[in-house]
Amino acid sequence: MNVRRLIPTTVAAGAVALGLLAVSACSTSGAADGKDGDGRLKVVASFYPMQYLAEQIGGSHVAVSTLTRPGVEPHDLELKPRQTAELGEAGYILYLKGIQPAVDKAIDESEAKNKVDAATLTELERHGTEGGHSHEGDEAAHDEHAHEAEGEAGADPHIWLDPVKYAEVAKGVGASLEKADPDHAADYRKNTTSLVTKLDGLNTAFEQGLKNTTTKTFITTHSAFGYLAERYGLDQEGIAGIDPESEPSPARIKALQTLAKKEKVSTVFFETLASDRAAKTLAQDTGLKTAVLDPLEGITDRSQGDDYIGVMQSNLAALQKALGAK
Repeated sequence: MNVRRLIPTTVAAGAVALGLLAVSACSTSGAADGKDGDGRLKVVASFYPMQYLAEQIGGSHVAVSTLTRPGVEPHDLELKPRQTAELGEAGYILYLKGIQPAVDKAIDESEAKNKVDAATLTELERHGTEGGHSHEGDEAAHDEHAHEAEGEAGADPHIWLDPVKYAEVAKGVGASLEKADPDHAADYRKNTTSLVTKLDGLNTAFEQGLKNTTTKTFITTHSAFGYLAERYGLDQEGIAGIDPESEPSPARIKALQTLAKKEKVSTVFFETLASDRAAKTLAQDTGLKTAVLDPLEGITDRSQGDDYIGVMQSNLAALQKALGAK
């Protein structure tokens, strides 16, 4: 079982609606009002999970653009001058601090009026490369040190992969849009309720679908599923760390081979936006199957679903098959 280590946060549940917006000096550009030609609020989202929230909650009252194009691995995104200018013209920016350092810096420097960090709308936790199975010696020290660079104080930023936390963020986004664009507050409130209902249903499906399984352990190339594992009583074992580009050590590969036999692991998961080389190598060496578990950092034609809900449903089906759901 994963061990939960809560990260202190300055956001109190009762004060979410009051502290959502970081307000900076208004831009002096011609687009200072943050609206497009049709009067819609110009929303810039950092990457897909934020884009989905903005589109679902904003509906017809917002014009949403994203800084991370489909198919681009978001962690290493470098912004172009045009995108930086776009941030300055936005009426509302929605991002997740700790995922994209270049984006975080550009947003800090932006003069956009409404800047919302989704990480402040829920409680962050730490999740290491391993799940409930600790490493030994230098391996553990190396992993812990490496993760301190990810997010704030080592916090895992992948909150959208837990439908419950994502619903918390959705509520905060809805409240902040009401404040940023009060003329359409009723619609934002209605859309938020609709989205949260969908996410509640998704959470129920995961709870029921993963309640009884042959094993609770899954191996994945990218340690993005700590919140999901924590929520549903699973053990995530990452080949790489939270950064999908990091390379596993020989000791880590050996430990995973041993673990796979002990925990009756059947499948090594890889994702669509990062290399599957490590997953396939480990699977070949241990006689395991491979399958996709999508961290939902972007939607492409290779995604097993058209949107967040669709891909998460595919992830659930993949986990049920790999874990031997009964």
